[in-house]
Amino acid sequence: MTRTVIRGGLVITAAEEGRMDVLVEDGKVAALATPDSAFAEGWTADRTIDATGKYVIPGGVDAHTHFDFPFGGTASSDTFETGTRAAAWGGTTTVVDFAVQSRGRSLREGLDTWHAKSQGTCAIDYAFHMIVSDVNEHTLKEMDGLVEEGVTSFKLFMAYPGVFYSDDGQILRAMQRAAGNGGLIMMHAENGIAIDVLIEQALARGESDPRYHGEVRKALLEAEATHRAIQLARVAGSPLYVVHVSAEEAVAELARARGMDLPVFGETCPQYLFLSTDNLAEPGFEGAKYVCSTPLRPREHQAALWRGLRTDDLQVVSTDHCPFCFSGQKDLGRGDFSKIPNGLPGVENRMDLLHQAVVDGHLSRRRWIEIACAAPARMFGLYPHKGTIAPGSDADIVLYDPNARQTLSAETHHMNVDYSAYEGKSVTGRVETVLSRGELVIDGGEFVGRAGHGRFTPRSTCQYLN
Repeated sequence: MTRTVIRGGLVITAAEEGRMDVLVEDGKVAALATPDSAFAEGWTADRTIDATGKYVIPGGVDAHTHFDFPFGGTASSDTFETGTRAAAWGGTTTVVDFAVQSRGRSLREGLDTWHAKSQGTCAIDYAFHMIVSDVNEHTLKEMDGLVEEGVTSFKLFMAYPGVFYSDDGQILRAMQRAAGNGGLIMMHAENGIAIDVLIEQALARGESDPRYHGEVRKALLEAEATHRAIQLARVAGSPLYVVHVSAEEAVAELARARGMDLPVFGETCPQYLFLSTDNLAEPGFEGAKYVCSTPLRPREHQAALWRGLRTDDLQVVSTDHCPFCFSGQKDLGRGDFSKIPNGLPGVENRMDLLHQAVVDGHLSRRRWIEIACAAPARMFGLYPHKGTIAPGSDADIVLYDPNARQTLSAETHHMNVDYSAYEGKSVTGRVETVLSRGELVIDGGEFVGRAGHGRFTPRSTCQYLN
């Protein structure tokens, strides 16, 4: 049994903040106490960490990553080993990745494949959602068993016809099943059938540059799909979580549903808060670096996203981390934007970018921790083991220097990708030390963790529905 004491820091959780010492024992938070109390002064430990002048925050929970993810004839460039290491560098201590059911195959086969990819390689703890790309009687029954073993959320796609797409009938059936077994349906809400028509027409006009990716994937088609998903969920009596919300009109659909007290939730991502169609329109082929779906929107949409995060119409910020190298992967789409692999890197940048939002006045410190740690943990059945610092919780703890300055760059990041989506951006705040279940992973700006420390973590059902 090892004991660590973290002394002198400002402990920030979603619920409260204050100067507290933290006692860690055998991988768990054992106690918190005010620094000058006799209780805290009596603690003995194998290791004492001085957190003076630092924030002591829960490790981040990134509920949307795609490591080693097949897409468009290639695969995302971060493996579970490189991706979880980069996550740790950025102050994230738990990821929920997406296992994929291939068409014509079972959910079990897809989940087993992802277990094999991840086992023994992760630097931090991890869990899985299940992508359901072939809804049929067999896979519907399989959903019940997956919920029982801790894979309690299922992603469906209204986009990507011929690959992941499900029609409204299939979506309704999956929602009805989730309503019965307690699972949470996650939705990629874009009208893929209509988008494919617009892609074909754009290419026929010779509009092949990366910026047209954003122009054909119209905000109205995200809003329409979001509206339709909400109505299907109402018919099924199912909760709904809409992933990577990017458009003002889609936020309005979520806000309307939540105003009716429907169990509807929304996630956005840093790229929609900090990047825009200006990046997609960068000259040459540079815009390909920013091709993701849903796409980046004109900058005017950002105000609605920030407002949604403040009003809790959006509850979670995840990354949708799905990196493809600019050289050798993104350039598969030179001359045809529809062939550019969709996705960008960000798992290492999320906590820092959201702290910058605190500095900029968009969020409070506690709301930062809510949307990056506590809310994703509650949403996906990991709380209070993850997402907070409280007696009995896992000792996933980050010492964060709120005054350090850094410049985001591919030269210094640890993601296995040859560019940064935030190249040259200056931010205030930096991760200094990271503990995962009480073990040091990052220590004073040095990686001291190991592949295989991270454990698969079964999840309960969505805790906002209990």
